[in-house]
Amino acid sequence: MGNNFKMVAKTLFGFEELLSKELRNLGASNVVEGTRNVSFEGDTGFMYKANLCLRTAIKIIKPIHSFRVRDENDLYKKIYAMEWTEYLSVSETFAIDATVNSEQFTHSLYVSQKTKDAIVDKFRDTDGTRPDVDVKDPDLRINIHIHNNDCNVSLDSSGTSLHKRGYRTATNIAPINEVLASGLLLLSGWDGQSDFLDPMCGSGTMLTEAAMIACNIPANINRKGFAFEKWTDFDAELFEKIIDSSLKKTREFHHKIIGYDKAPSAVRKAQDNIDNANLTDYITVERKDFFKTYKPTEGTLHMCFNPPYGERLDIDMENFYSAIGDTLKQGYPGTNAWFITSNLPALKFVGLRPSRKIKVFNSHLESRFVKYEMYEGSKKAKYQKGNEE
Repeated sequence: MGNNFKMVAKTLFGFEELLSKELRNLGASNVVEGTRNVSFEGDTGFMYKANLCLRTAIKIIKPIHSFRVRDENDLYKKIYAMEWTEYLSVSETFAIDATVNSEQFTHSLYVSQKTKDAIVDKFRDTDGTRPDVDVKDPDLRINIHIHNNDCNVSLDSSGTSLHKRGYRTATNIAPINEVLASGLLLLSGWDGQSDFLDPMCGSGTMLTEAAMIACNIPANINRKGFAFEKWTDFDAELFEKIIDSSLKKTREFHHKIIGYDKAPSAVRKAQDNIDNANLTDYITVERKDFFKTYKPTEGTLHMCFNPPYGERLDIDMENFYSAIGDTLKQGYPGTNAWFITSNLPALKFVGLRPSRKIKVFNSHLESRFVKYEMYEGSKKAKYQKGNEE
């Protein structure tokens, strides 16, 4: 297709493969994994669809120009030489986000300032007036990325990070980022084909993302808006078509999604957020202490949770993690239990051998996403049965 162009989707460490799979499933071409990003090609409609539907992307940027830069003056000249009127008018506002990884350029703020000066001076020299900067809610967000002496100029099509889905108004002390929650669910193999439990659900993010995956609901359907809606070439009719066709691809879900939390405030917050996401038909939240519960359903149970950690709540790590292991052993046969922790030494207290251990980051904390397979009956009996068949 002649009107395809290159884009880059940014993501969290360890989610690059998930994101490239999502992009291919949506119909992207030339998908290439990088570090914390995946580049791909598509047309304008696909850019809208990527922002709306991708679960593991944080931002979608559209590169518009790249060049080599020697120093700050060279950067200024080359930014000045660009045709900014194609993207911005004097009556609109803009903001610059800069990322630098270079010996020559060491301060991203200085790079932002130089870029801003070049754009403003270009408008002033040609129009006699200039567009204003608005850091909070600009009409155009420009992304500058300098690696050594290579400079890439891109337009940010997303605006605020795509983890801000729009359904979460009430949160706990340290809620899990929605993109992280969604990525963990996809890593765990969650596909909506069984019952699901988050036994420490907090403000309900894992539950909400699990329901959206199960029903194939576009991840960002509840967002107030995207940056591309303010672009001069925004096609509102095309965007409406993309929304409609994405919503037609939702599917029914025939199992249960259950959340527990022992704090009444958390249960209330989770219910509010689930309500905001229009998912109350699919999710039940109950006030329960996981350590006093048993598996609530028949058949295979998929469990995924984010236990509280030291920075958030004052808990006795050894007792807490051994209680997780004991509860799983005694009350949850036929369960695939996954959880994330940044407290790596605490994992030995669980007293079970994880069948998977994946390195991920929760914010800046290096973490592990671990899986414990709890068999129906004992493991030994399962193998004996397998050998008899």
